[in-house]
Amino acid sequence: MESEDLGRKGTEESAAPNAIVNLAEDPKLSGEGVKDPGRSFMSICKSLVAGGVAGGVSRTAVAPLERLKILLQVQNPHYIQYNGTIQGLKYIWRSEGFIGLFKGNGTNCARIIPNSAVKFFTYEQASRFLGSKASKFCGFTGGNPATVATISEDAQLTPVLRLGAGACAGIIGMSSTYPMDMVRGRITVQTDKSPRQYRGMIHALATIYREEGFRSLYRGWLPSVIGVIPYAGLNFGVYESLKDWLIKTNPYGLAEDSELNISTKLACGATAGIAGQTFAYPLDVIRRRMQMVGWKDAGTIVTGQGKSKAPLEYNGMVDAFRKTVQNEGFRALYKGLVPNCVKVCASHHRS
Repeated sequence: MESEDLGRKGTEESAAPNAIVNLAEDPKLSGEGVKDPGRSFMSICKSLVAGGVAGGVSRTAVAPLERLKILLQVQNPHYIQYNGTIQGLKYIWRSEGFIGLFKGNGTNCARIIPNSAVKFFTYEQASRFLGSKASKFCGFTGGNPATVATISEDAQLTPVLRLGAGACAGIIGMSSTYPMDMVRGRITVQTDKSPRQYRGMIHALATIYREEGFRSLYRGWLPSVIGVIPYAGLNFGVYESLKDWLIKTNPYGLAEDSELNISTKLACGATAGIAGQTFAYPLDVIRRRMQMVGWKDAGTIVTGQGKSKAPLEYNGMVDAFRKTVQNEGFRALYKGLVPNCVKVCASHHRS
């Protein structure tokens, strides 16, 4: 789900480009004293481009796992082709070749810079706004205008307020580029045997808009937004709690001078990421399935209703949950979880 993109920071010592790209994505930043970047426009642009390149390399490295995850989430239970991580990757390689492992990755990478730019500037404004409101109304400064201005400039927010600013920025950033994610999902699941082929992101956007209408580009948006809250909260809470516990107990000498080493922080980040994504994962499955609704040429790919092999139609998020559990059981809400967890671990260990 967008939670994949809403929290993949590795350590507190990450480079500036990554800090900007992931500023709104990472709830862990809310505990690390990140200041509101008072940088020049050119400096921000350079950082966004550098972060975009780094993010593109990162996403490309785990693209086969990402594609397999989406295929497992939406495949028709009456036409099983992908049955597990290893078998699924082998099947893609055998049936579509090496390039097939990376289908949809170009669109995924194209989202990085515009998505990150929106989140960066939204986070900056949300930090100033929340800092000002907290100073005025929460009694932190007694409403002193000079102090309010100082806090607004430096964005020295409490962890909870910074987490709120990050979640707000993440939701706005995700919404601004959601149509790109929607077509990415469809391009990812189409195969060489699909009746109709999207030739790329622009062609897919134009085709969906022409045949299904503008609203169809935002199918699955609601579960994406809802998923941000539990994911961000759990990711932040598990990371901070695990980090504090390791510093206090210091098992195996992992902490030195009340600080954890890089590898331990990466492990904490991966654990927190897995916990957050596992909890919010059913929303990601529903989001992907809702994105396939209305795609008349995907009957052999997307899930069917009951014993029918016809594409499943949903009237909304709740209806999608109900039909998925009713027709395939509760476990269907966690299809593709294993490759997703492997992807999360790999992403954090490259950070």
